[in-house]
Amino acid sequence: MAMSRKIAGFLVALGAFMVFEWVMLAFNLADGHPTAFYVVHGVLIAVNLVLAVVLAVIGWKGFRKAPGG
Repeated sequence: MAMSRKIAGFLVALGAFMVFEWVMLAFNLADGHPTAFYVVHGVLIAVNLVLAVVLAVIGWKGFRKAPGG
């Protein structure tokens, strides 16, 4: 079953929002925390950026293959 354009657009928008959100978090981390804090948040940021790109790619492919597109 093909993905609807509405769902595909949502996935692309969600991926874009996630990239924006996690990049802003990376820039806004304040100094003065223990190293473990930065390691944990660095891993969270990296994993979520990968997930965001995967969702956006799935959405983009679905958008291009959706009926009416």
